[in-house]
Amino acid sequence: MRKDAAILIVEPDKSLAARLAAAFESRGGRVRVAHSFQQARDSISQEPPDIVLCATHLEKGTDGIAVLGQAQRQSPTIPVILISSTADINACKEAIKRGAYDYLVKPLDLDELVRMVARAIPPETIQEREDFCFSGVLSRSPAMQAVYRVLRRVAPTNMPVLIEGESGTGKELTAKAIHSSSGRKEKAFYPINCAGLAETLLESELFGHVKGAFTGATADRKGMFQLADKGTLFLDEIGDMPLAMQAKLLRVLEDGLVMPVGGTSPVKVDVRFISATNHDLAKLVEDKKFRQDLYFRVKGVSVTIPPLRNRPQDVPELFGFFLKEACEELKRDIHLITEPAMRAMMAFAWPGNVRQLRNVIRTMVVMCDNDRLDLRDLPPEISRVRQLQAPITSTDSYPPDEMLGRPLEDVERQHILKTLELTGQNRAEAAKILQIGERTLYRKIKEYDL
Repeated sequence: MRKDAAILIVEPDKSLAARLAAAFESRGGRVRVAHSFQQARDSISQEPPDIVLCATHLEKGTDGIAVLGQAQRQSPTIPVILISSTADINACKEAIKRGAYDYLVKPLDLDELVRMVARAIPPETIQEREDFCFSGVLSRSPAMQAVYRVLRRVAPTNMPVLIEGESGTGKELTAKAIHSSSGRKEKAFYPINCAGLAETLLESELFGHVKGAFTGATADRKGMFQLADKGTLFLDEIGDMPLAMQAKLLRVLEDGLVMPVGGTSPVKVDVRFISATNHDLAKLVEDKKFRQDLYFRVKGVSVTIPPLRNRPQDVPELFGFFLKEACEELKRDIHLITEPAMRAMMAFAWPGNVRQLRNVIRTMVVMCDNDRLDLRDLPPEISRVRQLQAPITSTDSYPPDEMLGRPLEDVERQHILKTLELTGQNRAEAAKILQIGERTLYRKIKEYDL
């Protein structure tokens, strides 16, 4: 279990609540206890926990479902485990349908509960770190966690950083994060897109110009380098910068002197330099389209932001963040998404990455007529995605043609493999999606050598 995880225990039985609290505190958890719905609601509002363990039966008139709803209104990504004194399959199904992470029956196996909590709580995100935090970039994937570890180390330095990745993966957000986690955070952050400007205009934007340098230059004008002095300059799509401009940029990076267009006296600047590209710069160097000396200059430390399709486990967490953002902006009260709709979003390839996800959620909030999002609210290109767990209601829902005529074992093996990929190799979650026991899944993994 993650150290310092914030765990809220909602249990009217004070003796049981104390035992649960002791079990998690002994493992490094930060435990808060509530004995009523009112206490739970106040605790969630004051400081959203990482997870909620809640009894299904509270004081008269309230129950665990009410606490579940309160947690979802605060943040759709907070996992809630409901604990009941009776085995009621209908209540269990209803709880899962409403978004509960799991449903347990007393008496509890504390060791199993601790393991379940460890699975439910996401790894530390960069939002939770005071030394490196920014809005809208959340991830459970090992690849992104590795990126965060690098950025936490490099952010406080003045080293140049090269951020690579497809369009829409959040490269500018990452650059802002580096700036806001550095000693320059009180100074300016200036972004400029190298692909969106002609060469002459780009030179003027970066270096500035003096009066009379060209037609229309009616006054001296500072460039981005001077405006970002003591701060950070972010050059997006640096791979699209013309070769002539690359040579001029290299001189500035080497000696810190900027020569305005038409000027005769260089200006000394102190700028933290961050660049980004959706190209393979090393390949551009090989093709003589990018200067090798500039490449090594901007590549002080490089990180690659993986595309969203390679980390589908991040979709629910990003969804929760963007849903809350969209509801606040559009004055809507939507806190839930149905399980089939979420599966469709996790199965979608997201060619536009995080930017596309954010725009889709905003559109869904605008078009939704209810208090929860469903398949009918998804754009057509997403709702057509075949679901791993969707009920078969038409011939469109059958496996792809290439699986027809194959042995049933081959189909099952492929289905299990895709489900494991979908859940980021989380076997407990995969077993839940496949609606089989974990032991059965383990046996099939071994049988199919997955």
